[in-house]
Amino acid sequence: MATAALANRASTDRTWNLLRQSFRFFRSFSAAPSASSSSVASSPNPTSSKKPKRRKKKNLFEVAQFLPNWGLGYHMAKTHWTGVSYEITKINLYKDGRHGKAWGLVHKDGLPAAAPKKISGVHKRCWRYIPSSKKTEEKTPSPSVQEHTPNPEVQAA
Repeated sequence: MATAALANRASTDRTWNLLRQSFRFFRSFSAAPSASSSSVASSPNPTSSKKPKRRKKKNLFEVAQFLPNWGLGYHMAKTHWTGVSYEITKINLYKDGRHGKAWGLVHKDGLPAAAPKKISGVHKRCWRYIPSSKKTEEKTPSPSVQEHTPNPEVQAA
């Protein structure tokens, strides 16, 4: 009976020691750094060694939402494309505003293609706005200003 009591006592001591060690372990994360840990650290400011957070790239709709009229008439391209862009002609948005379908005119080296086509890969996160190519002006003829010179015959009458 005495040996059973001693064995029981030894197992509870081991349990308490393990519990104390785990509390010390957790306390070491939340407590201020001690003198021994600050001498081990190589840099005084540990946050300066962290890398800057990468920005999440945007899909076509996330780029277009900040442009007037959801980017209709503006040029957009994937980041890895060179010399190719789309002039957005139509956007069909889903309810969340970040997904949908888009159509546009392909521009290769600044020259437009024949007809609008559906843009593939609009949900991929690699789209950018092309600011150098301004929004194409509406192709409505502007009213020409004609100077009115009265006929001398009409004035004489």
